Amino acid sequence: MIEFFLDNLNYWTILLGMMIESSFIPFPSEIIVPPAAWLALGADSDMNIVMVVIVATLGADLGALINYFLAKWLGRPIVYKFADSRVGHLCLLNGEKVAHAEEYFRKHGIVSTFFGRLVPAVRQLISIPAGLAKMKLHTFLLFTTLGAGLWNIVLAILGWVIRKSFPEVQTTEDVSRLASTYSHEIGYGIAIILLACIIYFVVKRVIKKRKTGKTRNPKA
Repeated sequence: MIEFFLDNLNYWTILLGMMIESSFIPFPSEIIVPPAAWLALGADSDMNIVMVVIVATLGADLGALINYFLAKWLGRPIVYKFADSRVGHLCLLNGEKVAHAEEYFRKHGIVSTFFGRLVPAVRQLISIPAGLAKMKLHTFLLFTTLGAGLWNIVLAILGWVIRKSFPEVQTTEDVSRLASTYSHEIGYGIAIILLACIIYFVVKRVIKKRKTGKTRNPKA
């Protein structure tokens, strides 16, 4: 199946591939977006790198919605039972992975649907605990779109870098292999940087509120 997508990259296969990638079926986004971006930068390509990101993000949203609604409608017992079933194992699922995604969701709350899109091993599963928690759909879609969009921009930039910096790379298969080498480290790095920025602004706001409170109540 991977060979089919790499040999037939267009907007429709990007949409389908990213929809599969964001569902519970194991399918790495690194084999879709970087090669598609790399192709879009070719002289004879009929694709545009901006549209590659947009279509990939739309596909990611569709796949995430599949997980969200399945978890919301089926409930925790059935989700875990499926994850530990033979079919679930064929999809590289198990109860431990779902529990890990749930724990990540509990620790980080709503924004976990954003940060989770950047974290390997959580990216495809973060929609499940959102559905189990019956998170509001518009909120889920907002943070999912932002997270998936940012990740797809990173992957597209990776495809651009490969096109500009590795002239010896001549096939989408080579682009996919090269992108997979660096994508996980990049994802972790971005997640850490964004989390640090959020912590900084939260702490700064808390300190500012405390100073304001002391100014208004000098005797306190």
